[in-house]
Amino acid sequence: MAEKLKYVQAVSSVNPSFWNKLTELKLNIDKLDETPRSIWAFFTVLQSDVVPQPLLELDSTSFNSQFNAQNMYIPFKGKVINKNTVEDFKECNKMDLINSEGRCLYDNIISGAAIKDPALLNSFLLLSFADLKKYHYYYWFCFPVPTGITLEKNTCTLLSDEFPEDMIKQFYTDFQSLDTINKSYFLVEKVKKGLSLHTLSSKLDQLNPDNIRDFYFAFFNISNDGAQVGSQLRNYVALVLQYCSFLKGKQAKFIAIKCTRIDSGISVGNSVIYDLQLPDLSINSLDSWVGWEKNDRDKMGPRVANLKNTLDPKVIAEKSVYLNLKLMKWRIVPDINLDKIENARCLLIGAGTLGCAVARCLLGWGVRNITLADNGHVSPSNPVRQSLFSYEDAIAMKPKSEAAAEALKKIFPGVNANGVYLNVPMPGHTIGESVLQQTVDSVQILTDLVQSNDIIFLLMDSRESRWLPTLLGTYYKKIVINSALGFDSYLVMRHGCISEVATSPDPVINVDGYKIIRGENLGCYFCNDITAPGDSMKNRTLDQQCTVTRPGVAQIAGALAVELAVSILQHDKGLAAPAFFKVSPTAQDLDPEDESQCILGLIPHSIRGFLCSFNQILPATMKYDKCVACSDAILNEYKENGIDFLLKVFNSSKHLEDVTKLTDMFKDINLDEVLEFSDEDFD
Repeated sequence: MAEKLKYVQAVSSVNPSFWNKLTELKLNIDKLDETPRSIWAFFTVLQSDVVPQPLLELDSTSFNSQFNAQNMYIPFKGKVINKNTVEDFKECNKMDLINSEGRCLYDNIISGAAIKDPALLNSFLLLSFADLKKYHYYYWFCFPVPTGITLEKNTCTLLSDEFPEDMIKQFYTDFQSLDTINKSYFLVEKVKKGLSLHTLSSKLDQLNPDNIRDFYFAFFNISNDGAQVGSQLRNYVALVLQYCSFLKGKQAKFIAIKCTRIDSGISVGNSVIYDLQLPDLSINSLDSWVGWEKNDRDKMGPRVANLKNTLDPKVIAEKSVYLNLKLMKWRIVPDINLDKIENARCLLIGAGTLGCAVARCLLGWGVRNITLADNGHVSPSNPVRQSLFSYEDAIAMKPKSEAAAEALKKIFPGVNANGVYLNVPMPGHTIGESVLQQTVDSVQILTDLVQSNDIIFLLMDSRESRWLPTLLGTYYKKIVINSALGFDSYLVMRHGCISEVATSPDPVINVDGYKIIRGENLGCYFCNDITAPGDSMKNRTLDQQCTVTRPGVAQIAGALAVELAVSILQHDKGLAAPAFFKVSPTAQDLDPEDESQCILGLIPHSIRGFLCSFNQILPATMKYDKCVACSDAILNEYKENGIDFLLKVFNSSKHLEDVTKLTDMFKDINLDEVLEFSDEDFD
């Protein structure tokens, strides 16, 4: 007597690489877009009785545009809908979802798409929500099949009982030669010489009541149990009845393909031939669909994948560092170039209060390459203000640059942080014979560091220590960010660049109450001075030797220095980005599309802040043609005489005034014409 055919549903098996790829796509491409994304899944052709459940596998290749075709894989074609919130994941109507997927599958049957691509009959849907902070992935698979199709089996026999061994071997060879997409469902014709295999697209439309006895409808059986078949057989039957309507209510022969390993290799001899009673199908039978997968507790509900326990803590740290940055691209600044920031090589000269603040902020922006240069050691007074140092560092008197680099690696192991112990030679600091070679070596080390980095942060205590890095930064066309502190004030400024043309046209542009200075016309830290820097540490009391500031000043200035550098990186002109300042208090804000701004906003030349009034202004300064650090005269002198020129400057800063003709300018000033006032003049 005929009995109902028993079905088994696929069981999902998701490799962690799938979730990693989904995370990458969610952060970088899909963002807030919940549009379904096409994915692949696969069954391994070679089955094992050790694994009773049919495992449908997904991994990172599931997102490939083409199926990862291998002889031993059977494809399933599906889509993933990744919700933005866990509430949306829970509350979406699951019945509507599966019925919608079922109708889509049936449309593919009617249109003939499923004949050309039989993997469409193995449709599935993955509904998911990715909690990217906790690395928890909520997901629920459905494998839609129509509820209105009931199949009964009259008889079932093994393929090996019906056909001789040589025919079965040839059958397996022909099966292997089929295109991967057609291995799921195909036709088998019984001919005089044996069994001939045909794709659905090549033979299905030729079937009729006269030749149907010679054909078998073959399908790969995902079930490891010979008494059951995969539930997707019902989709195959729907297709068969759509194109072979003469079989409605009639019998037809199906071959459930099963590959097993034997001593001589692989055989399909255990495949089962079913003589099935097909239903008299009406179109209304395909209005309702089922197929949601049960969870680990054998209940109808989603599953949860917790990747946090399987990931290397360093990998988690690395992904977490960029999570906040990539979320910026979802709504706020979708066009920000994070790769440019990540790959920027930053040199911090000075690893004190400012250096620590700048380094920490650079980590927050995802900068991977940070080099710190300093000649100091951690002292007991440092850790409370300098955030990268500890009490233990002070007791051990570690070099600041090395201790800071080690601390950065503890905060984020993925950073390439290096510390360099370095004395920066300075104008007016006489070089004796005993330290001559050491000075030459220091110049070379600093030169190499400037050349090998993209952004130079000048974060030192004294004015004269900024001179040589300023010269080198200008000469090698680097982004130079200068930051200096007062007791309750701070200065953050960027240096200009060398003009690419002999004369820069229109150095200053007036626009709606603003003046805009081109990047090549911006001054450096020394452009406002008319004297060369000298030894500022002589005859100084302790409070004058140390940078005495309110504790919050360095944190503010350090953060602004980093934000200024990042804004420069985001501007189309980079180092040559123009700067603007208001000349009219009633001037309206600039249009965000104005070329003087970047996607993060305006890029000032300098920022001066005053904590006494909690005020901040944005002045801009033109390049000074007699500047002792960035003028053409100084750059040409360095180009021609190199270390010899530098040694003269170190021994006497007056040499800078001679080179820039400042000395001649002073001679032309008649001091007798300078007005002098006495107290009586103001009575």
